Amino acid sequence: MNTFREEVRDWLSDNCPNSARGSGEQITIGSIMKMSDPALLEWRRKLGAKGWTIPTWPKEYGGGGLTPQESHVLVEELRAIKARVPLVGQGVTMIGPTLLEFGTEDQKRRHIPKIALGDVMWCQGYSEPGAGSDLASLQTRAVDKGDYFEVNGQKTWTSGAQFADWIFVLVRTDTQVPKHEGISFVLMDLAQEGIDVRPIKLISGTSAFCDTFFDNAVADKVDLVGQLNKGWSVGKRLLQYERSGHGGLSESSARRVLPEPDLSATAKKYIGENSEGKIADAAMREEVIRFAMNTRCFKLTQQRAREENASGKAMGATTSIFKLYGANLSRDSADLQCRLMGSQGNGWAGNSFSRKELEWSQHALAYRANTIYGGTAEIQKNIIAKRVLNLPE
Repeated sequence: MNTFREEVRDWLSDNCPNSARGSGEQITIGSIMKMSDPALLEWRRKLGAKGWTIPTWPKEYGGGGLTPQESHVLVEELRAIKARVPLVGQGVTMIGPTLLEFGTEDQKRRHIPKIALGDVMWCQGYSEPGAGSDLASLQTRAVDKGDYFEVNGQKTWTSGAQFADWIFVLVRTDTQVPKHEGISFVLMDLAQEGIDVRPIKLISGTSAFCDTFFDNAVADKVDLVGQLNKGWSVGKRLLQYERSGHGGLSESSARRVLPEPDLSATAKKYIGENSEGKIADAAMREEVIRFAMNTRCFKLTQQRAREENASGKAMGATTSIFKLYGANLSRDSADLQCRLMGSQGNGWAGNSFSRKELEWSQHALAYRANTIYGGTAEIQKNIIAKRVLNLPE
């Protein structure tokens, strides 16, 4: 392993530009969002060509073919130089693993190498205005036209669709059978006239989600994943991969390096500290300590679960446990950060607030979505009760 570590260090030294280390311009993916620094695009593609954006995936599809231990070494070395890694979004966390499990050889070879390079950004077409938690009630229709399906309908809360190149979609292909049995899973190119994407403005001030309309749009038969009318099983499995990512169990989430609030420092800045250098308010001090302990315990549980899951695949229904707790933890983190800042944590605009203070006010609103997307907290609790604990209905 020491030899591999030296190989990683040498390669990163030769290939990772200074502009990709530490904070700086976002490393984007796909064909729509551009980067002003050409070195970042070169870094993304070099890392992808090496297979290190998806290090444990098979080499024949653009992965790195690394063992879990080698992938862990890669993570350590990337963090050591504070390298910003293009995680290639839903391609890595959701559709890529699903294609490895359910896709045809042709689908794997056409789509997965582009995911590795970050040349294609994916989005998810599941929820509809009348089919959210009851997803199997979806009404977007796909009619057989020979070598393609003609798709009509609407999807909503389509994360990142305005920046995406492709979309994976659950569509209804048979209306004469029980609702779970007439659904198919298709892949669609968003760059076609029959698809209209409209961003949704949120209370947080961002537009992370979209409405996506299909008007005689085309889904080629070669991009039907799994069997016709059997897409519900594929769609549910993809959700387990999604929840695995939200819960910090997936390979990409293990590599993610995101800034976390230093709650102790925030408390001392806004509340003050006592003569012993501790947070002055005893109640808030206890709350910060309790949150830090819960966060640490959760991270250790994530690490143990990843190490015990030798296959690297989503673990099934137990992913809902990690998704539920992780979503609540991120929401509570932003809430606590704002409460520690007192009135300065309630700002939306104006010169009386710093940029950081305004950012955390927005985070506190945005992070509430964590308990909704990927399946609401209530859905996760139902899955845990039925599929993990085997409780009677």
